[in-house]
Amino acid sequence: MCLALGILPDGTKDILGIWIEQTEGAKFWLKVMTELKHRGVNDVHRIVDGLKGFPEAISAVFPRTQIQTCIVHLIRASLDYASWKDRKSLATEIKTIYRAPDAEAARLALDAFDKSAWGKKYPPIAASWRRHWEEVIPFFAYPAEVRKIIYTTNAIESLHMQLSKIIKTRGHFPNDEAATKLIYLALRNITKQWKMSAREWKSAMTQFAILFPERFVQQL
Repeated sequence: MCLALGILPDGTKDILGIWIEQTEGAKFWLKVMTELKHRGVNDVHRIVDGLKGFPEAISAVFPRTQIQTCIVHLIRASLDYASWKDRKSLATEIKTIYRAPDAEAARLALDAFDKSAWGKKYPPIAASWRRHWEEVIPFFAYPAEVRKIIYTTNAIESLHMQLSKIIKTRGHFPNDEAATKLIYLALRNITKQWKMSAREWKSAMTQFAILFPERFVQQL
């Protein structure tokens, strides 16, 4: 199951679509993005991504989209390498990277971490951040109030958890259509509660209007 969750210019959330597919990849994501465009999505400002083949697909359909990997996913992946007793201290060290004031300071922090005792004890961590670096650095172009909104995919993960509980209760489905109907009805009930924007949205909205004066303001 794949869901597309969008944050509208007024800060409220909305479900853009539901897809049930056996496999995911560039072709599937291209189909999803093309369908969204045909259904009326005119512009996507940024995508917080952690999916193989997704950056290529979104760039093909919405070339002006800024692609950023999920910072929280990177943090979790980093901590997976560490023992439980090291995780708290290691998390504190990793903060110096993603809380840096700008991309250059973040790069220097990553270099410092790589050379530190933690970096030498867990060398795959710095290597993982470097592999994703081109999709990390867009994050540092924004002030703190915007970063709080764009650094994670927790909103979609929380939604998936709610749906998983409902699906497990229902059990077996005779076909994809039956599953889609249940998911649709569940989403209709969940989204009734989505009446408020994020607490930081007003400050973020001002920043987006400055950073994307033509694209963002026209949608308000």
